[in-house]
Amino acid sequence: MARQGADLVVIGGGVMGLWSAWAALEAGRSVLVLDRAEPGAGASGGMIGALAPHLPDRWNPKKQYQFEALCTLEKDIAQVDAASGLTSGYGRIGRLQPLTGRALDHTEERLAGARAHWAGMAEMDLRPADMAPDWAAPDMAEAWLFDTLTARVAPRRLIASLAAAITARGGQIRTACTVTGVAPGVVETTDGPIKAETIILAAGVPAFELIAPLVAEVPGRAEKGQALTLPIAAPADMPLIYGNGTYVLPHADGTIAIGATSERVFDDSCGTDALLDASLDRARALCPWIRGVTPSRRWAGLRPRGNGRDPMLGSVPGAPGVFAMMAGFKISFGIAAKAARDVLHEVDTGEARTPETFRVAHHLGKGD
Repeated sequence: MARQGADLVVIGGGVMGLWSAWAALEAGRSVLVLDRAEPGAGASGGMIGALAPHLPDRWNPKKQYQFEALCTLEKDIAQVDAASGLTSGYGRIGRLQPLTGRALDHTEERLAGARAHWAGMAEMDLRPADMAPDWAAPDMAEAWLFDTLTARVAPRRLIASLAAAITARGGQIRTACTVTGVAPGVVETTDGPIKAETIILAAGVPAFELIAPLVAEVPGRAEKGQALTLPIAAPADMPLIYGNGTYVLPHADGTIAIGATSERVFDDSCGTDALLDASLDRARALCPWIRGVTPSRRWAGLRPRGNGRDPMLGSVPGAPGVFAMMAGFKISFGIAAKAARDVLHEVDTGEARTPETFRVAHHLGKGD
């Protein structure tokens, strides 16, 4: 016989699931989070934590949604940290990107896009190649593109703060509980079935298999990412530096995160290898002052990517009461707080506030 769970059962204790639980608690619901290991054990337990906007040229609903989410995230995280008594390492530090060759051709379009679409909430400007000698190598760029919208967070510290805030507000987090199936009104687990009027699927890569029986396909896949940490403090005013597909991100705890790879094909899902070493080489070329620093920690994990490329948010077609908070891939940390509120609004009203390309139906029939 199925046990009664809570008003809302969240499957997955990563960033998407925990923000969903927090939003529900704030709305007065009872919440049960189920995780097969512990909060942050999957992709949300990485190192980078870059909260970086898409470039503001060729504006579209996805970029607008991410922009709105980033603008409210500082307040969202402050509320969680106040409830937990912990700190998430948030900081709006800005982003510096080297420009060379053809990349310079799009500069005016991007600067105009920032003025038009960022609505005075943030700025973007072009800076000379020698403007950042304490941060980055002048010979890496003909010019630098700088924005003030980009922020950072320490992923594991945010997960810890969210989990503590949820339990402080009366939410339940059940660890070492593997979900084996989902149907309207019930979650099947290794501990037995749990009744649930509302279910939110937020289990990262495993969520694709859980949703598959409901939509008659597996609507996404895993992509491997690798990153590392250097035990060295950055100059106090250093922004995130992003170039050649590599982040150099200073954290508040006196470390620097480097990465991340994006691998569609891999043999070892949790091992680090020469691809991460190549990321470190690129980072050292960008920032010569980190040469000679030995990494203190390396990480690898699987990130969920939907077949439709964008996140999968909202109601699952043909499965009343089942909703998705899935496939955030590289933008999960930036949009999860807003997405959680929007999905909860859809639970209450049936009205979807997310872009059409974020809907579950958009991802169906697009497998490789």
